[in-house]
Amino acid sequence: METYLRMVDLPYQNYFDGKLSPQGKMPWIEYNQEQVCGTEFIIDFLEERLGVSLNESLTPQEKAVSRAITKMVEEHFYWTIAYCQWVDNLEETQKMLSVSGPLSDLLKWILSHLTGGIIRREMYGHGIGRFSKEEVYALMEKDMRTLSTLLGDKKYLMGSKLSAVDAAVFSHLAPAMWTLPGTRPEQLIKGELINLAMYCDRIRRRFWPEWFVDLGDFCYTDATEPSERSSRLPDLGLYSRTDTTQGDTRTSPSHAPRRPPSPDSDPTGHSLYDSDMDTECSDGDQLKC
Repeated sequence: METYLRMVDLPYQNYFDGKLSPQGKMPWIEYNQEQVCGTEFIIDFLEERLGVSLNESLTPQEKAVSRAITKMVEEHFYWTIAYCQWVDNLEETQKMLSVSGPLSDLLKWILSHLTGGIIRREMYGHGIGRFSKEEVYALMEKDMRTLSTLLGDKKYLMGSKLSAVDAAVFSHLAPAMWTLPGTRPEQLIKGELINLAMYCDRIRRRFWPEWFVDLGDFCYTDATEPSERSSRLPDLGLYSRTDTTQGDTRTSPSHAPRRPPSPDSDPTGHSLYDSDMDTECSDGDQLKC
């Protein structure tokens, strides 16, 4: 949801109080004291109320394909990544949790195991949790290979311009790219399916400029090798990409630190900068609100 809001250039305020929507779900938004729950309904609401859309240039057939891809990652691929993160690699995930205080280790353990138990229960209810570990990973690999094939050598899933499906796919591939070290999805995305890694970094550079990564993120490292890298992201409570001068097309949050220079290519020789990559903040006119 955050990635989508950044793509359409809508300022937003984060709240991390854990409050759920009246339907007991996340994400949800409040706009002019009106609450909307669920990513799909939120996007429809914003399109209707504010006139923002990433799918205007898509044909009816492309919109249908886009929806099919979105539902694959949200209703199927999501569960395989959740299994990898919160069940099969629970100890590594526990280390990444940002909890402070004298009882931080105990709280991390409680939180991670509580979440892991919830994920197991929900996966079983969904049906995918009734399969073996090997079968779950086989389903995950099929989904990732499907995404890689659909992307091919294109800039974004539906071609040269962003669409709403890119927010969904990027957000579900991000854990494989950055928070699951030494796992099968990391091996795939940084190995055979390198086009997905380049796709993820293309979107990260454009819409999450304050999110630091290094060149090592593009190369799979065996889990037995020591690593001091942290996968924690900064707490970004307020975000707006419009608080810059009109003459500056490379907009970014005023509080974002300057990124260090990066090498021009990854270990495969592919350009990380993509010569056709846009540097403006959006494909359409900026939305001020």
